[in-house]
Amino acid sequence: MTPDVATIGLTKSYGQTMALRGLDLQVEAGQAYGFLGPNGAGKSTTIRLLLALQQPTSGHASVVGVDPQRDPVTVHRQVGYLPGDLALYPRLTARRHIAWFAAARGLAGAAAVDLVDRFQVDVDRPVRELSKGNRQKVGLVLAFLGRPRLVLLDEPTTGLDPLMQAEFEALVRETVADGRTVFLSSHELDEVQRVCDRVGIIKEGMLVADDTVEGLRRAAPRRITATFRRPPPEDCFARLTEARVVTRDGCTIELEVTGALGPVLADIARHDPVDLVSRPADLDELFLRMYAGAEPSHVR
Repeated sequence: MTPDVATIGLTKSYGQTMALRGLDLQVEAGQAYGFLGPNGAGKSTTIRLLLALQQPTSGHASVVGVDPQRDPVTVHRQVGYLPGDLALYPRLTARRHIAWFAAARGLAGAAAVDLVDRFQVDVDRPVRELSKGNRQKVGLVLAFLGRPRLVLLDEPTTGLDPLMQAEFEALVRETVADGRTVFLSSHELDEVQRVCDRVGIIKEGMLVADDTVEGLRRAAPRRITATFRRPPPEDCFARLTEARVVTRDGCTIELEVTGALGPVLADIARHDPVDLVSRPADLDELFLRMYAGAEPSHVR
């Protein structure tokens, strides 16, 4: 089956500034794919290239099996899009926006009723009178309007309250269950962990990790807190290559484990432990290590 999103060596430069550096990416149909990175990492640039809103410096992209640079109309017919810098017509109401988008897609006027109800959109006030969160809800309705095959979302929950964030996450799950695809660009790790099947992490225009959420958790450092009957020697874990001491407070030591647990547990056992707590790895820790200058793990 042809992936809904694929890039090969996708590169974009703005003068001397490299926004993307040879991006190789593949998103299968029916996936929720989380595209993680801080501001300036290249997330929005990637989405604009996928929609042919910009031209790549080099490399190629395929969206729903079509080259967007050669046939953007076919791509746009099958793709819903929420930009990170959503711009609406300030004098028009949400109702007018929705009617215009529905007509452009050849949809009946009632196509958005369910989405409007779900997101509690105020459809009769000019959007210039709406808060940031309420404008974002209009953008989500427009992105999901007509059940597109692929939905590209750039920071989609900006300004949403917790109730609307939960509604958005439910909609993403329903979209994927229907066999359609969601590509979600975000710097919100919690959001991505909750709704995405697979995650890509981009750093300085390069993909440094690409795996399932569980696969990335296995690659992330694990924290073990051990409490001993008496303070162990200062160098008791110095010989371990699988772990390092993060904090030490009297009889309690916290370790960050990046390798096999066996040697670490064996060393702990030698020093008369009385309590042991192992905390599952979290994407936060992997993400922060990559952006703190640690050597990235190229997970495939």
